[in-house]
Amino acid sequence: MKPLEGLVVLDMTRVLAGPFAAMMFADMGADVIKIERPDGGDDTRAYPPFQAGESAYFMSLNRGKKSVTLNLKHEKGKEILKSLARKCDILIENFKPGTMEKLGLGYEDLRKVNPRLIYAASSGFGQTGPYSSRPAYDLIIQGMGGMMSVTGPDEHTPTKVGSSVADIFAGLFTTIGVLAAVNSRMKTGKGQLVDVAMLDCMVAVLENAVSRYLVNGEIPRPIGNRHPSISPFTTLATADGAMNIAVGNDEIWRRLCGVLGMEEFEKDPRFADNPGRVANFAALKEILEERTAKNTTEHWLVVFDKVNVPSGPINDIADVVHDP
Repeated sequence: MKPLEGLVVLDMTRVLAGPFAAMMFADMGADVIKIERPDGGDDTRAYPPFQAGESAYFMSLNRGKKSVTLNLKHEKGKEILKSLARKCDILIENFKPGTMEKLGLGYEDLRKVNPRLIYAASSGFGQTGPYSSRPAYDLIIQGMGGMMSVTGPDEHTPTKVGSSVADIFAGLFTTIGVLAAVNSRMKTGKGQLVDVAMLDCMVAVLENAVSRYLVNGEIPRPIGNRHPSISPFTTLATADGAMNIAVGNDEIWRRLCGVLGMEEFEKDPRFADNPGRVANFAALKEILEERTAKNTTEHWLVVFDKVNVPSGPINDIADVVHDP
């Protein structure tokens, strides 16, 4: 038995953030009913590539769901939705704020037919605030949320993260918020509104970039693949490509020096502790790559694994799919 079996979810979302959240519920056993508009359905049904006439993009975000069409501009369609809402536990929507209210299907409307309903609204900027009415997609939020300002090779090349992380994190935060509301309902017997803004989620996952700015006043900038606070925590060249290493403490640093035959640098004042290694990263990287460039990635991964130095390859998607 899956953990969320018995819960019924109405998925009124489209594209990525909302469908991802609803898919999480389906994966965990909930009965998810996807509501789509009659004139083409979810936008992603038109996104290539296609398999047997179906969008692979759409299928990757909507597995495990049932799907029906409803015309919510028609009174009969609204009545059908209210009938479904009366019987379900959770409703997730990602319309522009105010859209569901104009249809007479907002949280205040639907709580009257089902006081236990948990209503999740996932949008670009939330249900209130100065940006609430703006449209948003992942790229817009990555830019506004600061992620692009700390991603990429240098400060002159603002770079989008390869995956649509603004959408995906919004989907995960929506899932977490709804599960918290489910727990609350077990105690109170009442549902609630869960308001999730993509922008809030993006800022929430900036990790230590915000705290570094608040502490020292310096604006974090992109620094490629190295870590601003830990060293060496970076990508190193090898004889046939590159690999990643993560030296998270002085004990790992000692083991790395031993396996690379660079014991003379273990207690070098420039590198003896983490702050020193961070400050002298450029010199340290040159020293390390003088050694790692002499052999292959596979060789070093085996060597590092034997002495418990965290390391890994840089896989492409084919590598990931076929990795045992």
